[in-house]
Amino acid sequence: MATDIIQDPPTSTLIFSTASSNFSKTLTDIKRSSLSIPNRLRSLQQDSKFVLSVADTFNLPLIANERCGGWYIPPERKASSAYFKSTDGHTGQWKFSLRRLNLHVLDVVAEHGGCIIADSARRGKSMPDALSKTIPIWCCVLNRVFFPKDIDTHQLYTPHGIVSNSEHSQIEGFLGGFVKRFQDLHLPLPVLRQTFTKPLRPVWVRPETALSTCMPINANKSNVVILCTASRCHAPEDWYIQGAGDDGEGWAHGLTADLYWANKEMLMRTPEGELEGSIAQLVASAGRPTDLGYTLINPTTGVYVGTSAAATAAAAASYGEADFDLIIDCSPVEKHGPPDQVDPQKIGTKVKAKSLTLPCGTGKLGSRALRKELPHAADFIAKAINDVSSDQEQSQGLRILATCPTATDLAVGVALMEEVGLDYGVNAERESVKVDVAGC
Repeated sequence: MATDIIQDPPTSTLIFSTASSNFSKTLTDIKRSSLSIPNRLRSLQQDSKFVLSVADTFNLPLIANERCGGWYIPPERKASSAYFKSTDGHTGQWKFSLRRLNLHVLDVVAEHGGCIIADSARRGKSMPDALSKTIPIWCCVLNRVFFPKDIDTHQLYTPHGIVSNSEHSQIEGFLGGFVKRFQDLHLPLPVLRQTFTKPLRPVWVRPETALSTCMPINANKSNVVILCTASRCHAPEDWYIQGAGDDGEGWAHGLTADLYWANKEMLMRTPEGELEGSIAQLVASAGRPTDLGYTLINPTTGVYVGTSAAATAAAAASYGEADFDLIIDCSPVEKHGPPDQVDPQKIGTKVKAKSLTLPCGTGKLGSRALRKELPHAADFIAKAINDVSSDQEQSQGLRILATCPTATDLAVGVALMEEVGLDYGVNAERESVKVDVAGC
């Protein structure tokens, strides 16, 4: 018996309904609306109230875990900033960062008997990995290094219900290596011990936490480090955005936490249709250099930080030909073209001072670019040191200006590298300066 073979029709004859694409577009529009800037600002305002209530309850200073934490703490209430990365706490990627030691936090802790470190979690997470694992690892490593004979302080603490027993045990297996790496830095531990006299004990709070029952810690024996998650996992408000301050580069249109707090009332009352324009005006105004000067970095005698405008003025001799021996400017990449087409050694205006421009963007991408460019700057400084004189004092008397658009970002990293380079002196091998500085 013959069987008819049914062939599929050619795709050109198929007619697809536009309903599915319209539905998808509607969902996208709804999501974009729910994640609007006004909703983010309202969410930040609400979460900030919780963070301040934690500080008032425990009478401890607030530290913002940047870059997100600063959105939740008014500048007048912020005792300091910290830089603990969630990536250092990701499962299977646990790390004690030697680039982000955050030892300045110990000064705040020693003065007040503890601190509160604020951060937030994105949608789907009840706590950021920085608070659940990165900082607990940091506390445990410091306790083991500073109190080697006090075995009771060597325990790793992680939040129950957030970090599984299995992951907790795996992290413990790495702690010995983390301790050794920290000790290999040969930091002046006796000096630090003068203020760091009690071990650190992490405690966790979230909006769901009953604050009155969350701290059974003996303050006489430990410095409590309260790890505060600002955002809620579940909220009845349909406009609420969990972790609203996260990834500001993706939604804030250049608005920073400092700008937000300085103009909070105005921003909150601005209609949504006018908000992006108002933010653009704020950002443009903040970006205008109000001072073309520069700041000496203490305790150095010749390392300065300033804005890129200061570099331009200095190169044009507005400050006088002898003001700086070297100028290193970190400028946005778009100013020079694609990175793979730019030779950093050939960039820079050699007018009245020896200068070098490193093609770096801003924010997170700029910091990554800077790490790749630091060897060029190290060579630049090493050559200048060797050219000056064989006199160690004269080489350390070099006046060097490091700049970036804000004078508070990449220029600071370059200034640190400059000081390290000067410490090597003229007799240092250029390759040693290059390698050691590039690891800063």
